[in-house]
Amino acid sequence: MAGPITSTTFAKALWPGVNEWFGKKYAEYPEECGMLFDKESSSRAYEEDVGVTGLGLAMQKAEGAPINYDTERQGFINRYMHITYALGFVVTREAFEDDQYDVVGKRKSEGLAFSMRQSKEIVSAAVYNRAFNGAYVGGDGTALINNAHPNVTGGTWSNTLAVASDLSEAALEQSFIDISLLKNDRGLQIALLPKKLLIPPQLEFEANRILKSSLRVGTDLNDLNALKETGKFSSGWHINHYFTDPDAWFIQTNSPSGMKMFQRRAMAFAMDNDFDTENAKYKATERYSVGWTDPRGLFASPGA
Repeated sequence: MAGPITSTTFAKALWPGVNEWFGKKYAEYPEECGMLFDKESSSRAYEEDVGVTGLGLAMQKAEGAPINYDTERQGFINRYMHITYALGFVVTREAFEDDQYDVVGKRKSEGLAFSMRQSKEIVSAAVYNRAFNGAYVGGDGTALINNAHPNVTGGTWSNTLAVASDLSEAALEQSFIDISLLKNDRGLQIALLPKKLLIPPQLEFEANRILKSSLRVGTDLNDLNALKETGKFSSGWHINHYFTDPDAWFIQTNSPSGMKMFQRRAMAFAMDNDFDTENAKYKATERYSVGWTDPRGLFASPGA
């Protein structure tokens, strides 16, 4: 635990003549974690999403013969355990009283808010940064992005390209085809569509060329840009500055239960004084959880 901020810690704050205090106040990117998940509220210690297999195909019924009856089964269970994130600092009364620039009061409170926001961005992006890592698994026992997700009723399915590829026109087209052919747990066709493309900053210019050019990229042909003309991404494409892999790219689909964030308690600030030391204590807390329910909510490639 770090010690309190004292007059010695910020000695220059006690004297006139400082032109500027720098290093804390920077411009921030707009919130990006909201683009990674569908946000829901929660009033419990944790939330659980439980899969259902659904029914199979209808069977032919001969005249006078009995109907064939099917059954449903409980599927994989995904638990969202809400975690409290908190940060604070302590200031001595003397440092607070003698501060000539409000460095240890208001400005440090602004820094606290900045740290809390940054923490949420990093925690949220970590779900994507670890999407290919088999050490982090979901309810079906596999990583978020995997070429062998199991079905409860048997068999496997994939939410990644057969051959890992860098972001390109051909890779996106194949991804759209693969997404459109995904089936439910009983092997029935479902209408999944790409919703948004999520990329690291390193792929911004390539994404612009691929998705905004009127004609096909990198050819001398006069073919139209089918990706632009068909407008496959209903929610556009977005950069996330907290993605750590410069080659990995992700496509969110319209799965009704895909990537989720549960907000258990919104960020709140509080301040109190210690009776014995007269130190001022500042804190911020927030409680939330992030993860995925149905891996069909995301299709991705780690790059070539």
